[in-house]
Amino acid sequence: MDHFFSRRSFIKKSVMAGGAVALANSSFANVMMAKPNERVNLAAVGIGNRAAEILMEFHKTGLCNIVALCDVDMGAKHTEAILKQFPDVPRFQDFRQMFDKMGNQIEAVSVGVPDFSHFPITMMALELGKHVYVEKPMARTFLEVELMMQKAKKYPKLATQMGNQGHSEANYFQFKAWKEAGIIKDVTQVVGHMNMPRRWHGWDVNMKNFPAPEKLPETLDWEIWQMQTLGHNYNKDFVNGQWRCWYDFGMGALGDWGAHILDAAHEFLDLGLPTRLEAIRLDGHNSFFFPMSSTLKFSFPKRKKMPALDIMWYDGLDNLPPIPAGYGISGLDPNIPPPSTGKLEPAKLNPGKIIYGKDLTFKGGSHGSTLTIIPEDKAKDMASRLPEVPASPSNHFANFLKACKGQEKTRSSFEIAGPLSQVFCLGVIAQRLNTKFDFDPVKKEIVNDKFANALLVGPPPKKGWEQYYVV
Repeated sequence: MDHFFSRRSFIKKSVMAGGAVALANSSFANVMMAKPNERVNLAAVGIGNRAAEILMEFHKTGLCNIVALCDVDMGAKHTEAILKQFPDVPRFQDFRQMFDKMGNQIEAVSVGVPDFSHFPITMMALELGKHVYVEKPMARTFLEVELMMQKAKKYPKLATQMGNQGHSEANYFQFKAWKEAGIIKDVTQVVGHMNMPRRWHGWDVNMKNFPAPEKLPETLDWEIWQMQTLGHNYNKDFVNGQWRCWYDFGMGALGDWGAHILDAAHEFLDLGLPTRLEAIRLDGHNSFFFPMSSTLKFSFPKRKKMPALDIMWYDGLDNLPPIPAGYGISGLDPNIPPPSTGKLEPAKLNPGKIIYGKDLTFKGGSHGSTLTIIPEDKAKDMASRLPEVPASPSNHFANFLKACKGQEKTRSSFEIAGPLSQVFCLGVIAQRLNTKFDFDPVKKEIVNDKFANALLVGPPPKKGWEQYYVV
């Protein structure tokens, strides 16, 4: 029990210290605002796999200079393309050394690393006065997201953006316009579904231990890869996207896809944090990695004139949501190959959502995909009453860089993306413990399960990493 109470005291000290510091010192002198007519000096932490795509998206805007590259596996095969693209840019394996040597040349940072390692890099960058773009979800634990929000609030001149890029595309602007026009109203249920194969499908759910240690690649700094987490031995099934599978490192299908599916509903329906979580169905539940399929229920209370609402989440190949009459074919997302037949096949339902209002039902995909009113005859009736939807003035990457220059406001700032990420953190706790619990959104505590409540914090950080938990 001592371990449990040490975690409790750790969260209390962290949050209390953060609150006190934030109130005492809410301005920051060394924010390097890029001038409106100049490019933003951007450092990239993470340069392989998805991080490489992010970096090229930033580069394509023409709004930034890439001034530093950092990766714990610098020189590995998946980093080669970026190293060839930017041969003269300084390289680092440790983000702390990068900031130490080049801090005064860096204005903004792109963080494209595993979920558990977003936190220390982001906290250090904000403390040093750098604007931060961080992949979704913001962090792996509820406390880490909370501290990142507090840190961003302490430095209001810094731009923050979470990388759910659909939040700058058609889906965002349509949802906003339809909500404001009263087309989307009195919503009582949002169903999110992600039924595509995941990396852990096919793994042994009777696993008794983490996989055996393997020989470390020469290019990889394993100590820094682990960051603040407590010791694991290297295994190829921990790195290069495989980290998504494990409770210790990733957020499963919910953390990976939730921000691409539920983001607009969460923001424009003012959902905030839920009051109850329930793991309704978990197939292949085990102590190490995510279930083969999950059905989760998030209950949100009434908000102003909006009724109480449930989010239902379905993932897994064999775990489709109920499909309403008149649904038609699966809404195709431009990022996802269409079903081979073009007809709705259960195993091929594309990731997306179904939104149930009092008078209207909507279906939509993920990322930037727009909503459609179903069934079709209802859509035809409504066609003349739909408001005009404005085009996006900037994609997600340009939006961030323009915010660094003071020209726009980020659309997925930590203030907006933080509570959304915390919803996923709560969902993962329900998955991990295969349980249901009540949550107090004011005190930010799980009220009837001390083990679940301890997971809001997770284990204390490894020695030497405690300073990132101070706001």
